[in-house]
Amino acid sequence: MVLDARDMIQPAAAASEKNIQEVLAQGAAGVSLRSVTKKYGSFTAVENLLLDIPAGSYCCLLGPSGCGKTTTLRMIAGHESITSGDIYIGDRRVNALPPAKRNTAMMFQNYALFPHKTVWQNVEFGLRMRRVPTAERRVRVGEILELVGLSQTSDRKPDQLSGGQQQRIALARALVTRPQVLMLDEPLSALDENLRVRMRSELRNIQKQFGLTFIQVTHHVEEAFSLSDQIVVMDHGHIDQVATPSDLFAKPASKFVAKFIGDNNIFAGTVLNAVPDSDGLDMIELAVAGLGSIFSRGQATSVGQTAACSVRPDLLTIVSTAADAPSPQANHLTARVVDVELTGYVTRVGLLTEATGQELLYKVRTADWADAGISEGQAVTLRWSAHDCVFLAD
Repeated sequence: MVLDARDMIQPAAAASEKNIQEVLAQGAAGVSLRSVTKKYGSFTAVENLLLDIPAGSYCCLLGPSGCGKTTTLRMIAGHESITSGDIYIGDRRVNALPPAKRNTAMMFQNYALFPHKTVWQNVEFGLRMRRVPTAERRVRVGEILELVGLSQTSDRKPDQLSGGQQQRIALARALVTRPQVLMLDEPLSALDENLRVRMRSELRNIQKQFGLTFIQVTHHVEEAFSLSDQIVVMDHGHIDQVATPSDLFAKPASKFVAKFIGDNNIFAGTVLNAVPDSDGLDMIELAVAGLGSIFSRGQATSVGQTAACSVRPDLLTIVSTAADAPSPQANHLTARVVDVELTGYVTRVGLLTEATGQELLYKVRTADWADAGISEGQAVTLRWSAHDCVFLAD
């Protein structure tokens, strides 16, 4: 599907904030999951989910295929029953309510438009199913088409429009029902990278302008970071971490999260020592086989426990000669450059530790890498601060 930049989701310039609030009279609602479990026979798709999504926020359910994120979205929408637990939308327990009674709407990955119906008829369809009177349907469909900039194409069929316009039809059809929560199932997955970046910006702008609660499923890490107020990282039917994008980036809570959000260097070992610091965190000494002691910051449970730590590749410093012994606030090791990948502004440098052969990644501005004069095959020393190293309890 080919999209043009002119097809971006853009509310009509004439639409005022008052118009939008009148069209979306229900307002936003928060969503709460309380010990929600879904089983298919003996298979547990999601287990004991505890989650609060604030009203008016943009939340992304992030994780690999099969982690349970789409099942979670469908349970909130009412398209899947729950095995146990409770789901609240606002202050209403909605376990037994059908989708049409939950004040939610779903925007599907493939848009699910009716090819034989016009734009107007596609947008009107949900109101017809709710038996909204004809006069009210006419007003509401006209308002929402104006808001998303489709008034001039209301009598066309979907296949007469571009992909971006089709996406706006799907959005208008979801919004015209005046939902309190809009759910999006991988809405950008079919787009090329450049258009994905543009479209996610427009989605975020619309969420802010309308003030609705958006819940989106994605496996695309950068997409989740750019869109979300709140990211929920899932794995094997469980929630591993709930955090703001900035906290998730800086402080992954587990080895899985550190790996999934991308490129973190992870060292596994055993807690050798933990010294409390004035800010309530511990300075933790981790004994890593073949590499000696690596220092990180966090909260250790006990000396002798199996654990790990991670450091982002952009927080490493690389020097071409052996460095002095590190202080308790620093780490270093010797590694050999084995791969250099230019990706534009940033160069990715692959390394292998001399002692253990562990793969590591270093990221640096391309201009700085060129100035460093380091070549593939060269042994270097990597340094990083304990304050930049995140402790990960096993």
